[in-house]
Amino acid sequence: MALALALAAAPALALEVRLLGTFGDKAAILSIDGAEPKTVKVGQRHGGVAVIAVGEDGATIEVEGRRRVIRRGQHFRAAAAKDARQSVVLVADGRGHFVTDGRVNGGMVRFVVDTGASSVVLPETDANRLGIDYRKGQRGLIQTANGVASAWRVSLDQVRLGDIELHQVDAVVIEKGPDVVLLGMSFLNRVEMRRDGDTMTLTRRF
Repeated sequence: MALALALAAAPALALEVRLLGTFGDKAAILSIDGAEPKTVKVGQRHGGVAVIAVGEDGATIEVEGRRRVIRRGQHFRAAAAKDARQSVVLVADGRGHFVTDGRVNGGMVRFVVDTGASSVVLPETDANRLGIDYRKGQRGLIQTANGVASAWRVSLDQVRLGDIELHQVDAVVIEKGPDVVLLGMSFLNRVEMRRDGDTMTLTRRF
């Protein structure tokens, strides 16, 4: 009993979860901390990870009461909390890019961390889906890989990445933008960025 109490009181350790595959919308195949693959059905828990929902190419998991969406072939690393500030740990994909799901004005988006972008950049399709009335913003022209395109400067009510939630974040909506949302410096300037190998930890400054 003393051992059980000691374990219960110990701080949570880092946990790495990799999604290897799915069985329709019924179950996910997970590798937890490098262990042998385990098929976990929706609603079940294994190794501290609960499977909440399963889609065609991803799954929603819950770790320590917090939900995350991971894609097939990617993994998520949850680190033990070191302080009370909002933070998130990202893991690079095979190309070295930090790609993750988040929310803009409450709607789900796919982020790519881009320190070369001065602000958050949204394609017009995502802006329309999220109900952003960007045409009331300041209009201009911007050079893209596909040529010159119309762009509008806007302010986003809310941008959320993991536990970090920021408000009134400057952004640009591009008429012919990328197929993902670029998480630029208007967000990143408000967090501390620390990279360690293939992981990046973002911690809210203010």
